[in-house]
Amino acid sequence: MSGVWTLSEQINGQLKPISFELLARGRKLADKLNVELCAIVIGTNLDQDSLQELIMRGADRIYLVENPVLEHFLVEPYANILQYLIKSYNPEILIAGATTLGRTLMPYVAIKVNTGLTADCTELEIEEGTGNLLQIRPAIGGNILATIKTPKHRPQMATVRPKSMPILPRIDGRKGEILRIQILPELLKSNTERLGSRSSVDEAQSLEDSDKVVSGGRGLKKADNFALIRELAELLSAAVGASRETVDRGWVSYPHQVGLTGKTVSPKLYMAIGISGAIQHLAGMKTSENIVAINNDPEAQIFQVADFGIIGDLFEIVPALIEELRKRKNNGNS
Repeated sequence: MSGVWTLSEQINGQLKPISFELLARGRKLADKLNVELCAIVIGTNLDQDSLQELIMRGADRIYLVENPVLEHFLVEPYANILQYLIKSYNPEILIAGATTLGRTLMPYVAIKVNTGLTADCTELEIEEGTGNLLQIRPAIGGNILATIKTPKHRPQMATVRPKSMPILPRIDGRKGEILRIQILPELLKSNTERLGSRSSVDEAQSLEDSDKVVSGGRGLKKADNFALIRELAELLSAAVGASRETVDRGWVSYPHQVGLTGKTVSPKLYMAIGISGAIQHLAGMKTSENIVAINNDPEAQIFQVADFGIIGDLFEIVPALIEELRKRKNNGNS
């Protein structure tokens, strides 16, 4: 077995942040098993500085496959290459991001190599005594945490949500190996063709990348009251988030949803207003640096993860906060 593998992602030759986030997950697992941590990179004209960055942030070895056909993701050639690498090098564990690429590619590959896959994990651990990967994720609508393992098949495969773990610090001068893999032309064949792409534009587009997020929940009572969240977010130059229930009720659109079935965020400031803290919501924001919760229920689960908790009526607290922020803004204070 050749250790723990992470699947990197690239666009226009530049590695995406999820590539480095996965190394933080993988490093912990590889150290526990006392094996190598390897990064898989598939694409073309990959930026060499980005590849070195993988090593400096935790990778011991990089398996690099480059070909012009691989510039953009197509499931068949990417799956063929990953299947070839797995059969050639026998990894113990393979993890990827729960991104469009990961959610498309990993199930396809799991079937091809006859193993299991757990999607949207929030935690990954190594089981004492067996070395099995414990794949932990919310289940039954986010009401419980299920622990899943694959004891009889290898590799053990899982996807994890982006922004669910901070990137490891960079260690300048860290040594690692880049192994350039030569593949047969037939592995590049595909029954699909990429015609083009277009980006979707939405007011919540920057939610995952924002340093500040203000989210509203069921405690707002009705759609009109979501205006409080928008106003506060505007004053803080923050993105607007929401709980699943507010989206289900039609108070706000789906792209604002934070949680297991929405977006995962990890901002410097996360404000949860009128949000009780269901497991599926916590899975989407618990890695935020500073969490502020406002709720009138002192037993609300959100207070278990909050750095600052305010117990009280949000309809009194939020307007007062808005008023104070407006005063400071008018006085020229940030």
